[in-house]
Amino acid sequence: MKVAVGASSYAKADKKAIELLKSKGIEVILNPYGRKLTEEETILHIKDADGLLAGLEPLNYNVLSQAPKLKAIARIGIGMDNVDIESAKKLNIKVSNTPSAPTAAVAEMTLTALLAIARNLISANENVHNKQWTKELGFSLTNKNIFFIGYGAIGRKTAELMKIFNPNIMIYDKYNTEVSTHGLEDGLKNADIITLHASGKDEILTKDLLGITKKGVVILNSARGGLINEDALYDLLKSGHIKAFWGDALWEEPYNGKLLECNNAILTPHVCTYTTDCREDMEMQATLNLIRDLDV
Repeated sequence: MKVAVGASSYAKADKKAIELLKSKGIEVILNPYGRKLTEEETILHIKDADGLLAGLEPLNYNVLSQAPKLKAIARIGIGMDNVDIESAKKLNIKVSNTPSAPTAAVAEMTLTALLAIARNLISANENVHNKQWTKELGFSLTNKNIFFIGYGAIGRKTAELMKIFNPNIMIYDKYNTEVSTHGLEDGLKNADIITLHASGKDEILTKDLLGITKKGVVILNSARGGLINEDALYDLLKSGHIKAFWGDALWEEPYNGKLLECNNAILTPHVCTYTTDCREDMEMQATLNLIRDLDV
């Protein structure tokens, strides 16, 4: 039996999961490129595989239909946007993910980014390295209006971490109106900080909605790049209407877009889950899911 691995960092932090597969006599075929696979590369990589430990590679009907032996896909992570669930069902391929493992790591990274922005940490470091003893005024999180768009496990954990600063937490969740405290437009108009934790692919922060935000707002996005209109975000960062933006899930990856021109955009290479603890947990959960679905 063969298991292909799409995720580029599988077994780098810890070997327990891959050793478990090998102990069951399973041949493991690692990602040979050390990056996200293209559609053509994915087709070649999984064509003889019985199972797939998936990263962010495209898993559409064209790809899946060319893997006749594939019985199970175990996504290492939460997001399933790259997996065509309906096609997998038609082809009798079982699909799973690891919804709980990334929660703490993503929440911690979101708070890290916010604190770095609030206290000008990145520019302060650059100034000192450039022998410039410049002291910039930052802002406190105390009493700030922090607007959460999406309030699942990661949103709730992020709010829990932020509550130590005594902010005013505002919530909008399209799929859970019971937890929502504000409508989308109302929240955007009043927020000092907007943090995105929503699912789905649809654009939420459109050009028009970004235009109603407060001058000086900070926007954080650990969810999906496509939730924000990139062109409008660029314009508002350049004008200073948006004070700062942090994004870890970007519109294209690797990212080569126009936000590279914005000094007030902090861009990270999809590393929210990149802690040793989180990677170990996600990889083991996904591996156990795959072993279950392959019945080995």
